[in-house]
Amino acid sequence: MSDYTKRWLAATLQLLVAAGFGLWTGYTSALPFNITTAAERGTYIQIGKDLAQFVAKPAGIDLGVLPSAGSIENVKRLRYDPGVKLAIVQQDVYQAFLDIAPIDRNAADIIRPLRVILPLYDEEIYFLVAADSPMNFVHEIKGQTINSGPPGSGTSLSVSTLYRAMFGDEPATSRLSNEDALVKLTTDKRGVVAIVGGQPTALLVNMKPEVRQYLKILRVDPDNPATKAALKTYSLSNVRQISYPNLLSADQLTFAVKALLVTYDFSYGKRQRPSATTLVKFARSLCDNLPVLQDSGHSKWRDVKIAFPDLGAGWRYYPPTTAELRKCAAPPPSEPTAPVSTPDSCTPEKRILGLC
Repeated sequence: MSDYTKRWLAATLQLLVAAGFGLWTGYTSALPFNITTAAERGTYIQIGKDLAQFVAKPAGIDLGVLPSAGSIENVKRLRYDPGVKLAIVQQDVYQAFLDIAPIDRNAADIIRPLRVILPLYDEEIYFLVAADSPMNFVHEIKGQTINSGPPGSGTSLSVSTLYRAMFGDEPATSRLSNEDALVKLTTDKRGVVAIVGGQPTALLVNMKPEVRQYLKILRVDPDNPATKAALKTYSLSNVRQISYPNLLSADQLTFAVKALLVTYDFSYGKRQRPSATTLVKFARSLCDNLPVLQDSGHSKWRDVKIAFPDLGAGWRYYPPTTAELRKCAAPPPSEPTAPVSTPDSCTPEKRILGLC
């Protein structure tokens, strides 16, 4: 193992410990079959609601959709909360647990029984700065304080991992919510706000036309050496102007990370069999209703294909659902449409950002 890899693992472990990395005992579930997602204004929770409405309900499954702080919390709740059967997790977060597992018993205990049902879609990573900032590209954020959201969020780990890949060091970070950080950015005009969300993500869609006077999204230069280093872990995604017409005047590139639908291995023991049986029903309904999701759900469903690419060492698909999902083929994608926001009275800053 190289010195860089050791430093990366150590830094990631410190982040997870700071986020409360240990046995998960603080949650109880009101419903017996839940999916844990992310913040109320994020893409994950809409994907969870789509699964509950268009997949679980037709299969006779009462799927509860739970908000959370993000992917790190989702992994732990899936492992230790008996009411959580499904979770949406960023690929780099899942990989971080796998990388740390050989040197940390807690990480190994958490990740060992978790299984991937399906890779979903690429989630865009947005870096926003003040509109009059001299920065225009992501590789120019070196040395800036980056708001990466609360500890325990997938965004916090993605920002740390991406920054390390680009610059070989840890970023200076702040821990405000996305909403609070954006309001602060419009007034003090310092630093960077990082947001991870599938395009179009509601927080950015709801911003008003005046927002261009205050904020801009940084572009990725694929030819920059720091960008090329990051592309060993992350991919590129085209942020479409039609997704954020009040922020962008043209399409532009950003980084992206894969979102995964993950479950627990319910293959062992009589008490686990009902959950395994329900997940097979869920997978069958996902096969049958993927066209409905792509037509009526979040536009990211149009990027989802029923496919099982090699995920690398340590990753495992869940055999019962894989067998069921292999029976269906993905329909062709169609063009996405951006959600329409409804304005409401609030402070000028929050109105511009579309926060109320």
